[in-house]
Amino acid sequence: MNYAQIVNGMVVNVIVADADFIATQTDKTYVQCVRGGIGWTFDGTNFIAPQPYPSWTLDSNQNWQPSTSKPTDGKEYAWDEPNKQWIELV
Repeated sequence: MNYAQIVNGMVVNVIVADADFIATQTDKTYVQCVRGGIGWTFDGTNFIAPQPYPSWTLDSNQNWQPSTSKPTDGKEYAWDEPNKQWIELV
C-alpha cells in the first residue's frame, strides 16, 4: 500500500509499506493514499493537488477546475493565466 506522511496538513513523503510497519511509526503521521504526492495537502479526508493557477477553483471532487472548460476538439491547448483562457498550441 502507498502511505503519505503528513506534516501540518502537507504531504512530505510517500512510501510503500504494509500496515504492520505503519503501526510501528508512532513518531510520524501516515495516511493510506490512492492519489497524491509530495506537495499535496490533506484536509483530513481528501488529498488535494497543488493549485495549478491562481484563477482555478476546487470542485466538489477536490479537483482544480479552470474558469473556462478546455476545448475538446482534439487539438493541443495550454492555459493562459493572464487572460484566463485556453490557447491553441501550434
